[in-house]
Amino acid sequence: MGERPAVPAAPDLVLEIDGDATPMDPGRVYRVGRDPTCDVVLPDARASWHHAVFRAVSGRWTLTDEGSTNGTFADGLRVVRPREVGPGTVVRFGHPEDGPRAVLSAGAPDRPPERKPPPPPVREPGPERGRDSGPEPLRERDPAPEPVRERDPEPAPDPGSVRRREPAPRREPVPLRPPSVAHPAATGTFRRPTSVRPLPVHGVRIGRAPDNDIVVPDLVVSRRHAELRAHPDGTYRIHDLGSHNGTFLNGRPVTEARVTAEDIVGIGRCAFCLIGGQLVEFTDTGEVSLDVRSLGVTVDHGRRTLLDDVSFPVGEKSLLAVVGPSGAGKSTLLNALTGQRPADRGTVLYDGRDLYRDYAELRRRIGLVPQDDILHLQLTVRRALGYAAELRFPEDTDRTERRARVDEVIRELGLAERADQPVHSLSGGQRKRVSVALELLTKPSLLFLDEPTSGLDPGMDRSVMHMLRGLADDGRTVVVVTHSVLSLDVCDRLLVLAPGGRVAYYGPPSEALGFFGFDQWPEAFETFENDRDRDWAGQYRSSRLRDRYLTGATAAPDLPPGGTGGSAPPRTAPAPPPKAQSRGSQLRTLVRRYATALSADRTFLVIMIALPFVMGAMARALSEGALDSESSLNVLLILCVGGVLTGAANAVRELVKERAIYRRERAVGLSRSAYLASKVVVLGLITIVQAVVLTLVALIGVPLNVPGGKGVLMPPLVEIVLAVALLSFTAMMLGLFVSALVRKEEVTMPLLVLLAIVQVVFCGALLTVRGTPVLEQLAWLVPSRWAFAAMGATIDIGKAAPGDRTTDPLMRHTAEAWLFDMGMMVVLCLVLALVVARLLRRHEPVVMRR
Repeated sequence: MGERPAVPAAPDLVLEIDGDATPMDPGRVYRVGRDPTCDVVLPDARASWHHAVFRAVSGRWTLTDEGSTNGTFADGLRVVRPREVGPGTVVRFGHPEDGPRAVLSAGAPDRPPERKPPPPPVREPGPERGRDSGPEPLRERDPAPEPVRERDPEPAPDPGSVRRREPAPRREPVPLRPPSVAHPAATGTFRRPTSVRPLPVHGVRIGRAPDNDIVVPDLVVSRRHAELRAHPDGTYRIHDLGSHNGTFLNGRPVTEARVTAEDIVGIGRCAFCLIGGQLVEFTDTGEVSLDVRSLGVTVDHGRRTLLDDVSFPVGEKSLLAVVGPSGAGKSTLLNALTGQRPADRGTVLYDGRDLYRDYAELRRRIGLVPQDDILHLQLTVRRALGYAAELRFPEDTDRTERRARVDEVIRELGLAERADQPVHSLSGGQRKRVSVALELLTKPSLLFLDEPTSGLDPGMDRSVMHMLRGLADDGRTVVVVTHSVLSLDVCDRLLVLAPGGRVAYYGPPSEALGFFGFDQWPEAFETFENDRDRDWAGQYRSSRLRDRYLTGATAAPDLPPGGTGGSAPPRTAPAPPPKAQSRGSQLRTLVRRYATALSADRTFLVIMIALPFVMGAMARALSEGALDSESSLNVLLILCVGGVLTGAANAVRELVKERAIYRRERAVGLSRSAYLASKVVVLGLITIVQAVVLTLVALIGVPLNVPGGKGVLMPPLVEIVLAVALLSFTAMMLGLFVSALVRKEEVTMPLLVLLAIVQVVFCGALLTVRGTPVLEQLAWLVPSRWAFAAMGATIDIGKAAPGDRTTDPLMRHTAEAWLFDMGMMVVLCLVLALVVARLLRRHEPVVMRR
């Protein structure tokens, strides 16, 4: 047999991008993307973390797209499968016309291409950094409007050579500080200034409106937000102009405060500093890092640990997945990272700023999509997002501005065709997209998601994860807690928590199973559960992966208030966010949203309309044409039961079914009193109308046979209508109490039945509890007891139906008795409102419980 002819080797090529030349050896694979460990790094927001690959196959060079978000284009054509390339091929990454341009040429160039030297790194003078202080806080950023990450400065190549970018361990980005300024204690860390202008002689007004001295085009900023005023003594003071979302000094909300060179003023996503006699503006463009250091959470007075020394970094524009067995502390970690339930010890750094210390200012830059839907399912997608925009944006935001932002988010999430569909008609994946869209309204820089793929089929699971990949590529840091391991390959980093809340692994998803020594994830999770005594955290700490991926997060000490090193301060409770400027505005929006949601619920409408007519017809049948001595007790009993059922049934599910919505909206500034008032207003109006219909259907045209033909203060029918209406309203408040008390919606119906039985027993129509210890005192807490007494006083039931049950002094035909009975129901309403408000507080984020 003859020898097989040798396959010719692929030619040497040179890849040139923006003046940088990379010689390509056929014996190697060259990866292109935004990941700093790639062979060719693309500092462009449109490029994916891992974008494309060049490799030599059978003597030819091929280009393969790695599932990038915006695509790879060779000679103007999109690369959908491996494509042969060679000298003269022009490649675009992220866009076919103006994406980063690469040209392939043969051989090595005679001389290195000219390139401008990188700008010198910006350093902040400060205390000497020790050997264990972690990486030097340096980072460059192009001040252009489009957020772009630049490469780390490197020395220029030697003459006659070209620069080859060798693979290097991933180095997580670190914060950059203001240029050439030793910045003060309470500041965070910032990048290059957005603008620099002379300090104002008299004052400078900041806001969203075009007529401000400094215009901040951000919908979370009020039209006229704040003013920096100069005083004759040479000092400056910041004055909040009644803004919706607050003005902050060093992370704390202020209405008026003195500003020095040691301070930072926060307005929306912008920060303003007085540096060197100039007013310097820094803008949070969304490309932020997260640095988690030694988080610990304990409960039961320290006897049980939920998180134990958890540390890890998350780079900007990265997607981090958090996995682990049940009970490993994933939800606890999520609450700690978002400030919902701050950790007992440790630090969370939002791009170098202490999240807990500056939570009041930073909370609007954090989006959280909980596992449960945070939407009213009866509303259409557009309406649900529209009401959310009203609640989150300032009152002075025009309707057209809100609509434009809603439409922008709908297009971004691919929901344009579903915008006018009710949320309940969407698939699980589409519904999750709507929840994400709601959070994107305010353009958060950090986006957290809790089990977004729970209950979805594998196809939807992967679709949601690819959506999150795209969101990260577009300029956000995304953290997702998940049980699913089907699409971990799209993530940049993977955090595995072992039982006890310890870090068992942090690094690239591709290396995780090999580190644990398993082929499949179910085997790894089963071992976590069965081998709880194994020191998973110790195994990772002693591995080379820990040194490679966690050094930057664990070597640096916690930042003190000065943010420059030193020992960590004692943990203090984060400052609460500023209260909404107008509860009335929130109340109006909540009332309209709630009324719209109820009117779209056909089942609720049918029950709401039918119930008073059915109960009224039953009472009318028992009256037998007149309210005489034999029928009066039965008719008043039916009116009491009907009033209680209509009121309690309306409200008994309304708080528990919206618990996830309330918790999330409360975290972004919803007023507790406005929320509760919206329920009382809408449900109260419905309940009163039902009570009036119930009473009129039962008694209109029926002779009441009242002695003397008069009520106590008004006509008998009017007094009875008022008593039933007030009883229904009080029962509605009792229903809200039950709804705020229970944890699951399923238990509300049995409790509703129990409530109805209690009302029947204690109202006084069937038996008397006067003189019976305990029972008589309990009867004072039953609304039907007072309503029955008030109606009995109206018709003078002691004369109309004499007997032991009608000798109660509360039923005397006197103004004092009737007013006392009605007053007691008012007192019960007020007490129940206070109790419900207190119960609502239990379900709020810890930081909002004030």
